[in-house]
Amino acid sequence: MTYEDSEKLKKIYDIYEQPMYRIAFAVLKNSELAEDAVSDAFIRIISRLKKITEPNSPKTKAYIVKVIKSTSINIYRKNKRSLACETPIDDTVIQIPDSSQNVEEHVEEVIDRQNKRNLLNKLNETDRNIINLRCGDELSWKEVAERTDLTESTARKRFERAKKYLIKKKGDMTDEEYQTTE
Repeated sequence: MTYEDSEKLKKIYDIYEQPMYRIAFAVLKNSELAEDAVSDAFIRIISRLKKITEPNSPKTKAYIVKVIKSTSINIYRKNKRSLACETPIDDTVIQIPDSSQNVEEHVEEVIDRQNKRNLLNKLNETDRNIINLRCGDELSWKEVAERTDLTESTARKRFERAKKYLIKKKGDMTDEEYQTTE
């Protein structure tokens, strides 16, 4: 790297480092990942440093924004895939309640979550999957439809019917039945 390239890179860093971090943080919602994204983006910028003529130009700014956005999105997707591959663990059962929450409240919360799971288990697998994808994973109707091999309208209708069924089942049960449902 020549002295001129080094100076150009320093100017780019001084001008764009903070805006790049803010863009990355907006995408990733995590400061460590945002810092990683900025570092990765600068590595990409260094490889194309010869093509940047003026660090403060609108063309350079557009290029920098494009690089940091794509780098952040790539990191987001990579982390999303790795989280999806991991087995989810319900660690709420083993959490130690803090001093502001008494043990009875903690136990009631755990029982309530278990009861909700028991109610969901009353649904057939497809409907339970639709509810988990829509509510748990917060996927769009299009994504839910693709993952369940249904049309969007069918997925929506099944979701609405399952929701009504769950509300009815919870309403039909006494508190004692609701707590002991398997």
